[in-house]
Amino acid sequence: MGEIPVTAIATDRVSAEGVSTLFVIDDDQDIRRAMCRLARADGLTVEDYASAPSFLEHYDPQKPGCIVLDIRMPKMSGLELQKVLSDRRSCPPIIFVSAYGEIPLAMQAIRDGAFDFLPKPFSGSALLKRIHEAMAFDRDNRRKRALAAEVQLRWNKLTNREREVSQLLAKGETTKHIAQHLSISPKTVDNHQTRILAKMNVENSTQLAHHLATLE
Repeated sequence: MGEIPVTAIATDRVSAEGVSTLFVIDDDQDIRRAMCRLARADGLTVEDYASAPSFLEHYDPQKPGCIVLDIRMPKMSGLELQKVLSDRRSCPPIIFVSAYGEIPLAMQAIRDGAFDFLPKPFSGSALLKRIHEAMAFDRDNRRKRALAAEVQLRWNKLTNREREVSQLLAKGETTKHIAQHLSISPKTVDNHQTRILAKMNVENSTQLAHHLATLE
C-alpha cells in the first residue's frame, strides 16, 4: 500500500466517534503503522495488532468500534477471525483490506457479513470515510440491541393477559374488538391498556407496536 498521505486528509475535524475504537489488524508493520497514523490524525482512538490471535486475546466485545482487517495473515487469516467473531456473536463491523488478486476472498467476506472491503492500494480518504460509516453503523446496532434488551425486560413483567392485549393493541385493534376477541369487557381492556403502557414505558399503542417489533 505504501505510505498513506496523511496530509491529504483534513485533520482539524473533531472526532464524532466518542469512545468508539478502531482496531487495526495486519501483520505488515509498515501498513499497520500507516493506517494507525492516519486514523489518529483524524482524532480516532486506535488499537493495533500484528495477528488475529493477539487481537482475540485482548478484545472486549463491549467496546464499540470497527475493525480494519487484512485477509491473508499467518496463524489465523482475516476470514477465520471473522468466523470466530461471528460464531461468538460479537462481531463488530469489519472493513477488509486486500490485494487485487484477493477480491474473490473479499467478496466471500462480504457475503459472510463484512461491512466492506477496500482493494490495495486505496486512498486514506476512502478508508477514513468507511471507518466513520462503520462506526456509525456499530453505534446504531448497539442502540437497537440495548433497546431490544430493555423491551424484553419490560415484556417479561407483563401478565399473560396483558401480553394478549398488547399484541392486539399493537395490531391497531380497537378496545371494542379486543373485548370481543378476548370475551372481556371494554372497561377491562382499558384497565389492561393503562397498566401495559405504564409497564412498557410508552405513551400510546403506536409506540407500543414499535417496541414490540424489536422482539421479533
